[in-house]
Amino acid sequence: MDTFRVCFVCTGNICRSPMAEAVFRSHVADAGLEDRITASSAGTGGWHVGDPADPRTAETLESAGYELVHSARQFEPAWFDGQDLVVALDEGHERELRAMAPTPEDAAKVRLLRSYDPTASERDGFGFDVPDPYYGGSSGFEEVLKLVEAAVPGLLSEVAATLDERSAGAGAGAGGATAAHRGPAHRAPRHGGASHEAPRKEAG
Repeated sequence: MDTFRVCFVCTGNICRSPMAEAVFRSHVADAGLEDRITASSAGTGGWHVGDPADPRTAETLESAGYELVHSARQFEPAWFDGQDLVVALDEGHERELRAMAPTPEDAAKVRLLRSYDPTASERDGFGFDVPDPYYGGSSGFEEVLKLVEAAVPGLLSEVAATLDERSAGAGAGAGGATAAHRGPAHRAPRHGGASHEAPRKEAG
């Protein structure tokens, strides 16, 4: 059976991306798609490799009823080949990931998480970024969870639709080759402008 692989990426893989992974896994399980969709997470930097999630991330997820078993990893260019979708938590991560992608096809796998939130806009105070909560209090982690929860249903809907297309394409034989390699529909990537943050080793 075809499996769709999603990897969420932030800076240190201890705050935002593990939270997105946990929420996405929960939605995948609720949809009965655990055998067809896998989720993972990583950071653009390696400062926290092997560390658990930030305690505030773990507390926020636990309070909301989500489960997370986590050990931080650093995303490597070679990993693109094993992913169908690489979901960036902010535009800085999006640029870094596209820059490290070995091929244009790999770069096209990179999406912004909030591009799947139909309510996201430049005027909502966040744009298409999920802000780094590391240097603030618990309320920042709760805000991140709200933003993640708003985007995950749209992401899952697109992934499920892509899997349906692949299944239909496989049933149609050679005529399904294009659909079998198509990623989820998405908003056009936005470029330009400085990142809202420079990479910081503590940040998640």
